[in-house]
Amino acid sequence: MRIAIAQFDVVVGDLAGNADAVRSAAVAAASQSADLLVLPELCLLGYPPRDLLLREEVVPSCERVLESLAADLPLPTLVGTPRRITGGRRPIANSIALCRGGRVEAWHDKMLLPTYDVFDEARWFEPGERPLVFDLETPGGVRRIGVLACEDLWRAEDVGLETRYEVDPVAMIADAGCDLVVNPSASPFVVGKSTRHRSILVDVAARVDAPVVMVNQSGACDDLVFDGGSMIVSPCGGVLGRLDRFQPGQETFDLDAGVSDAPDEPSVHADRFEAIRLALGSYCRRTGHGSVLLGLSGGIDSALVATLAVAALGPDAVLGVLLPSRYSSEGSRSDSRDLAARLGIRAEEMSIEPLHATVSSTLEPVLRVDGDGLEGLADENVQARSRGLLLMALSNARGRMLLSTSNKSELAVGYSTLYGDMCGGYAPIGDLYKTEVFELSRWINASHRALGFETPPIPVASIEKPPSAELRPDQRDDESLPDYEVLDAYLQGRIDEARSPESLREMLGVDADLVRRIERLLAISEFKRYQATIIPKLSPRTFGRGREMPVAARWNPGD
Repeated sequence: MRIAIAQFDVVVGDLAGNADAVRSAAVAAASQSADLLVLPELCLLGYPPRDLLLREEVVPSCERVLESLAADLPLPTLVGTPRRITGGRRPIANSIALCRGGRVEAWHDKMLLPTYDVFDEARWFEPGERPLVFDLETPGGVRRIGVLACEDLWRAEDVGLETRYEVDPVAMIADAGCDLVVNPSASPFVVGKSTRHRSILVDVAARVDAPVVMVNQSGACDDLVFDGGSMIVSPCGGVLGRLDRFQPGQETFDLDAGVSDAPDEPSVHADRFEAIRLALGSYCRRTGHGSVLLGLSGGIDSALVATLAVAALGPDAVLGVLLPSRYSSEGSRSDSRDLAARLGIRAEEMSIEPLHATVSSTLEPVLRVDGDGLEGLADENVQARSRGLLLMALSNARGRMLLSTSNKSELAVGYSTLYGDMCGGYAPIGDLYKTEVFELSRWINASHRALGFETPPIPVASIEKPPSAELRPDQRDDESLPDYEVLDAYLQGRIDEARSPESLREMLGVDADLVRRIERLLAISEFKRYQATIIPKLSPRTFGRGREMPVAARWNPGD
């Protein structure tokens, strides 16, 4: 039996483009004498479509395009698409269409609809009741094929959650006695998830005593990255075929040919680099932004964002802007220039001093009425917002998308300025803690040739010098925040793992005052995070769509 699998960059809403991609995949699969073509979940409309599904014209258009597409397909093909249904609480199903003989022959409606993290499929879809099982003619005889859609197989085990689904689609497939199980998926990237995927596929293949084909979407959509990594696993746990991660691909595999080489264990740093590069490049292409700009401070955050932008878009598409103030050190300016030279990007310089002085003199008469003039945190924020104003003006004037350089640690404790350094259309490192920013930067420098850089792109000084916002004389981050090693360990436990303050205090050996301080910073910064730009998801809990927290809350344990 020969199975073709194709993972491609599905664009949400682009029915014509996605249908053309399916046609091309089918022609290629037929030329390779494939018996069946398997494609990702919702590959016709794109995943996740979110509230596009609520528009009156969307699902009927999908049905019309699918009908036309089915007539063009030269071999049996499984196509993911929404469809209208009757009799349930919701009028739409997340479905896999079996297209054969020029028509849609049968359907599998996704049975398990995830509602955790970034998922809310029960908002739109009605669950199916049973898996699709169909017979497939092959040169070796008739084979029985079972279909499961994404979560029907994963059951949240790939993200480490305990779920209480009332039905078990895998058990139904096992009872049906299938010769092959296929799983069209659109499973978003999280660091470490690909390893769990393979482990689950091995378990399911053994359970159903048949090979399992998983086809995952490739590409990125807004905050979600899809790393592909489609594979076929045998009942004995061997890999019968696989496609590369973080890029489109298609291949036809002979399931009787034996086991291929096992995939290498993914590197955490390589995964993060590739995920951000893919996310940023995809977002710019889909939104029509051919170029970007960002502020260069000489620090590690802007250095890493600039490096990632060059990796995603190329040096000609990246503009770096130095925005020094009276507090900016000569080292920061020289490090910024060094970074630009290493990356081969254009760099411009504009002092914020004239703008800062104008704002200060304008505010002075009003502030003096009932107190001191512009000073302290208010003055620091004026500096940050002056930079944001100038960068946004450049963005508007030249059509370059502004990149935010905020990291996850800063966003967690509010160590970033709303309408200042939080300005931007995308925040590439918004799901990296500060310690992870340093780790990734060192890894990029060590791996620079393999990543396409002639020399280590990030200046050593930007990595080694103490972090500082440079908004007052001799300012350092560790004067305002706990040591990043301690802070990030606490934040990771609190945000990503939802552990209690008390358990983290005991685990990390920190005092109660420090815990209360971090908890307060987390709480009072929530309103800023509600206004932050799009952050590509890398971790189990990313600020944004998958973390719904109240803003005007006042949590206490009732003691």
